[in-house]
Amino acid sequence: MRKLVTVPLSLVGAAAAGLTYAHKVEPNLFRVRRYEVPVLPRGVRPFRILQVSDIHMIPEQYRKVRWLRSLAALQPDFVVNTGDNLSHPDGVGSVLDALEPLMELPGAFVMGSNDYLAAKPLNPTKYLLGGDPSKRTRGKGPMNDWQKLRDGFAKAGWLDLTNRTDRLTLPGAAGPVVGLVGVDDPHIRRDDYTAASAPLAVATAEEGAAPATTSGTHSAARTLPGTDLTIGVVHAPYRRVLDAMSADGLPLILAGHTHGGQLRLPLYGALVTNCDLDRRRAAGLSTYAESHLHVSAGCGTSRFAQVRFCCPPEATLLTLTPRS
Repeated sequence: MRKLVTVPLSLVGAAAAGLTYAHKVEPNLFRVRRYEVPVLPRGVRPFRILQVSDIHMIPEQYRKVRWLRSLAALQPDFVVNTGDNLSHPDGVGSVLDALEPLMELPGAFVMGSNDYLAAKPLNPTKYLLGGDPSKRTRGKGPMNDWQKLRDGFAKAGWLDLTNRTDRLTLPGAAGPVVGLVGVDDPHIRRDDYTAASAPLAVATAEEGAAPATTSGTHSAARTLPGTDLTIGVVHAPYRRVLDAMSADGLPLILAGHTHGGQLRLPLYGALVTNCDLDRRRAAGLSTYAESHLHVSAGCGTSRFAQVRFCCPPEATLLTLTPRS
């Protein structure tokens, strides 16, 4: 009889310890992940991109604010914010405070669904049921003050890539010129890649030239005229957007949204991605068709599901180097 009682109690104890760790410990184990990505044309000097994503700021998350402010010490050449900065309507001021040192650097951003829509409790089992979560009604429910967030970024000089293309000249002698093609969040069907990529298509047609040929796996890189590289930026990595960007020959695509699965199992990985991207690409650097794809696991959680397991919060420093 004693064994029959001991085994269930030990399982309950292990579960309680795991839940405590996932809620109290791992969400505060902030880290910086580093990758080297060989996508530049020969002769272009390497540069570094800091990607921050899925901050999901809640007021009084002082530890997260301090960590985000400390990232400026990495001295990236520019910053890309791939959305979902908010998880509370009153979080805008904290986000702008946390990113203030980074906003002194060149940067660009797209929005995520949680920037627009106020977070609300959801049934966690829905994420395990499959299907396309982006079929939810666009813009339904209470809204955050996303305009204030957008204006704060824009006032600092960050480029708004909401369904548009832009370019960024990096500081320094012979600083590389980077083209950027971004879309609004596919998770709530706000993406319009046709509009976003129009300048790239027009420029290619006017030049009357085929995409530039490069050596290696990525063989059809296209760039805006006068730029050294064009990068795709999106919050949620839905395949319809990734397919279009890769078909256009963008050698690097940056995304967030998945939280790396948020809950991962050893030897198995992410349980879900909350989009139609496969689980093995839920976080980190991978290849997608002819492109490099980096999906950030992000550094926050919804305020209604503040747990992480085997998936620490992160930012990523990507060093872009010439192709071999």
